[in-house]
Amino acid sequence: MALLIAVNGWDSESWATRFSALLPDHDIRRHPETTGELSDIRYLLGWKTDPELVAALPNLEVIFSLGAGVDHLLKNPDLPDVPMVRIVDPDLTMRMSEWVILQVLLHHRKDRLYRAQQADHLWKGADVPSANAVRVGILGQGVLGADAARKLALLGYQVAGWSRTPKSVEGVVSFSGEDGLAAMLRRTDILVNLLPLTPATTGLIDFDLLSKLSSDGQRHPDCDAPILINAGRGASQVEDDILRALDDGTLAACSLDVFESEPLTATSPFWDHPRVSLTPHIAADSDPQALSVYVAERIHAYEAGEGLINVVDRTAGY
Repeated sequence: MALLIAVNGWDSESWATRFSALLPDHDIRRHPETTGELSDIRYLLGWKTDPELVAALPNLEVIFSLGAGVDHLLKNPDLPDVPMVRIVDPDLTMRMSEWVILQVLLHHRKDRLYRAQQADHLWKGADVPSANAVRVGILGQGVLGADAARKLALLGYQVAGWSRTPKSVEGVVSFSGEDGLAAMLRRTDILVNLLPLTPATTGLIDFDLLSKLSSDGQRHPDCDAPILINAGRGASQVEDDILRALDDGTLAACSLDVFESEPLTATSPFWDHPRVSLTPHIAADSDPQALSVYVAERIHAYEAGEGLINVVDRTAGY
């Protein structure tokens, strides 16, 4: 059986090398170099794959989404009606939680202030609230959101999570639905977005949403204005609105790992904004070998008649 690797923007040759070792009895191909006869392809390992290619595979049985998100596949109107498997890897989940915790701590403990003071050779402390006085709200309570929420709660933060439908995460106050979103925003000092991209989440983080975050009267006196942290999807944020919120004080600062257009253009105002921390979409970069082993294990289980796990429900919300 043939596995086609079609990963735009990544080194497909290194992925093929790993899968050739893990699946020696399978025909491992790379697009476009060694695609070959399309009717041979049974498995597709995709990332931002050409929609026309996906639709042209007549005998495709399973799609594996290489990465945490599946929106790059779901937006294809001609997506074949075959199981689509989301990679749920402990390494990927841990790396996302590490990045989120790092950003929360950097803002909470005023790291940006101290770096500026270091540059000015200024020795001066600032009042910082304890973690149990800081309220973190997480948009999205899937695998990634729930893990980050639990770990932040263990550090003492007041953590709340929001999802479209009710969900329960130990140690986390849960909100759902439109009314729940408004309620969570009111009690949030640091907002973390880990939502997948859907029609409902596209452009969700706009000025209206940001203006609903905690007000002066609701925050601990040592807390700054609200903070935005986004490692979900760039299309979920309205970037002009974020800049407006930063400039008028609606937001104190933000950490962004994702953007509407990537790579970020050289002229983007985010590069030099004094209250923006950015990373190049690396929050949940995982170990390629671990991801390859995960996919190979799923293929072996499928061929042994054990079925598939972590299959995307295309009708489900977030």
